[in-house]
Amino acid sequence: MLQKLVGRFPRLTLIGADGGYTGQLIDWTKQLANWTLEIVKRSDDLHTFQVLPKRWIVERTLGWLGRYRRLSKDYEELTASSEAMVHIAMIRLMVRRLHPP
Repeated sequence: MLQKLVGRFPRLTLIGADGGYTGQLIDWTKQLANWTLEIVKRSDDLHTFQVLPKRWIVERTLGWLGRYRRLSKDYEELTASSEAMVHIAMIRLMVRRLHPP
């Protein structure tokens, strides 16, 4: 996915990622387009709810997308079909916000 972004968004400099993306991906994004990949890790020490910086934005967006039946499970055979369904769902969300029923 990151390779598709190269050259399309010149102001993009910082990308946030989950703790599962540590390792070589950090160096690869730096070499690919001189981006900084920031890993947002949760603390295993605390057993209480804690809002992590910027992570709530991703979780909220995934929650919105999960409301769409086609996106609630992995029904699609092709990745391009899944990507198209995410685009359609986000367009629908934005249109409903711009012009409520």
